[in-house]
Amino acid sequence: MKQWLYCLLVVCVALPLGATAMPLNMTQGVTDISGQVYHLHMTILYICCAIGLVVFGIMIYSMIYHRKSKGAVAANFHESTKVEIAWTVIPFIILIAMAIPATKTLIAMEDPSDADLTIKITGSQWKWHYSYFDKDIEFYSSLSTPREQIDGSEAKGEHYLLEVDKPLVLPINQKVRFLMTSDDVIHSWWVPAFAVKKDANPGFINETWTRIDKPGIYRGQCAELCGKDHGFMPIVVQALSEDDFDNWLVEQKQLASNAAAAAAASMTQTLSLGDLTSQGEQIYIARCAACHQPNGAGLPGVFPSLIGSPIIKGPVEGHLNIVINGKPGTAMQAFAKQLSAQEIAAVITFERNAWGNNSGDLVQAADIGKFLGSNEAKTEANKAVADVTSTIAATTTDITDAVTEKATQAVETVAKVAPAEDLPTLTLEQLMTEGEQVYATTCAACHQATGAGLPSAFPSLIGSPVVSGPVSGHIDIVMHGKPGTAMQAFSSQLSPRKMAAVITYERNAWGNNSGEAVQPADVASHGQ
Repeated sequence: MKQWLYCLLVVCVALPLGATAMPLNMTQGVTDISGQVYHLHMTILYICCAIGLVVFGIMIYSMIYHRKSKGAVAANFHESTKVEIAWTVIPFIILIAMAIPATKTLIAMEDPSDADLTIKITGSQWKWHYSYFDKDIEFYSSLSTPREQIDGSEAKGEHYLLEVDKPLVLPINQKVRFLMTSDDVIHSWWVPAFAVKKDANPGFINETWTRIDKPGIYRGQCAELCGKDHGFMPIVVQALSEDDFDNWLVEQKQLASNAAAAAAASMTQTLSLGDLTSQGEQIYIARCAACHQPNGAGLPGVFPSLIGSPIIKGPVEGHLNIVINGKPGTAMQAFAKQLSAQEIAAVITFERNAWGNNSGDLVQAADIGKFLGSNEAKTEANKAVADVTSTIAATTTDITDAVTEKATQAVETVAKVAPAEDLPTLTLEQLMTEGEQVYATTCAACHQATGAGLPSAFPSLIGSPVVSGPVSGHIDIVMHGKPGTAMQAFSSQLSPRKMAAVITYERNAWGNNSGEAVQPADVASHGQ
């Protein structure tokens, strides 16, 4: 029996020792963090194996040596304090021993500070968008597995569903910080060799990082169920030496310059229907068929059919708009940044003439350029109007606040500079003559030269309650304005003499004929 126990012990110990070579075990990866995660995994595995060995060893030993056939008699006891303490303290110690290395690893995984390079990763159904901060480089990375392999008409390749048209390129020996977000639903960026797996949530930014130790190509995929083509959202990372990465940056900028030149040249090209539909079919299969299906039939209730669609059969401008700008609230993405003008023109031409649509419409790159230019002009115009409006509103608010704040100070200053006893006493005729001039230059723009105002905008002064009411109320509204209306405070704009003159004029013009003469001293002493 002891030989059997020894054999069991050897097997239990050999399993964790041989786990490194097992193909189903966690790999060590190519980053320091992935190495820490692997060693943490192996440490926990050893602890679990040791616990299992002790527990099952005692259990098997008890079953063999304390069986009834050997005459064993069960002990009659319960509530052992020592046993209670032992099975409480020992698991606690084991958990602490596991928590310490786990906490160290988790803290290291969540420290993206002091990064050498920052990349924003945006997930969308079903592709990744990479933006290199401070490098002026961004691109989309989409599945490149041929449709024939997916449909089963061709043999599957070595990297089936794990290959993309444009891999993410990173330098080795540099700390790379990732900012994760999403355009639509929750995705998860997962590369096992880096020990990086972070959710990309719409409306939020998550952070993670990596530092790759050696060059190579590393593959991963979206690890969150994000829709029907979740399995068609691979990740490919190409790690280059620092010199090669710098050369790649130069190359990408040159490619971007060439693409811009090609896009400009395409604006003057006129392609035939055959050329456009041929190119458009390739783009449609690569970019659109995942949702709308290769035959354009879509998925009822999920993705609309393009066969006889109102968008396809309607004006070309509507078709351009939805392909270029997308449709908010749906899975239809904006392709303005994903495709060139020539590619957009080709795919729209293909859709308007395939599957029996046969519209005969040809959309050229120049049409896309005109549409984009028109949209940009509208956007800039709207932005300009919004900016002007906000500036006017802000300026008006600032002026109103400033005037209101200083109104009392102005009155006090006037009173100090020109005490009431030093201000002249004018006749009604003098006040009316001077008041008419002040009114024409200061008040007529709103209340009109005739005093009739503008109904619902500026009140009439003919028989107005303010003009025919107490003089103090008239002085108060001229000096301090009326909050919430266009009536400004004139205490800092007009002298007491001019305010007295215009008030006298308003109370006696246009048939008001109050006969009242308001003196500068009355204005200067108002409110004291």
